[in-house]
Amino acid sequence: MTNSLQHRSEILQDRFGLQVAARLSGGAADLPYNVSERLRAAREQAMSRRKAVRVQTANAVQSNSDGTLTMGDEGNGLWNRIASFMPLIALVFGLLVINMVQNDNRAREVAEVDAALLTDDLPTSAYTDPGFAQFLKAGQDAAR
Repeated sequence: MTNSLQHRSEILQDRFGLQVAARLSGGAADLPYNVSERLRAAREQAMSRRKAVRVQTANAVQSNSDGTLTMGDEGNGLWNRIASFMPLIALVFGLLVINMVQNDNRAREVAEVDAALLTDDLPTSAYTDPGFAQFLKAGQDAAR
């Protein structure tokens, strides 16, 4: 199926090229001789390049009959295996760093609340009040 689509695409490209060449050739009769010779040489170069590209693609299709193209030697060496695990290692390392930073932030917040409790002169009943922690956090946010 892929080969038939590729063949059809090549046929359509060739037809388009012939139509363009016919139109250009029709207007070439009015040009001076040196300009028409340069155009002829340019057409021959373009056709030779087109043939070279067609041969290269045919070789690539024949050498990789399973439909995969490779870029050089892609063996399963040690470096390729290490490189394939690097994103996973980076992800785990990043998650560990985020966890450590969050733990430090939580410990710092608890330490600030404890320091505020210990340095402030309050009656004992104030420490058992459920809204006291909220009061301390609101005071710290206003001080910043």
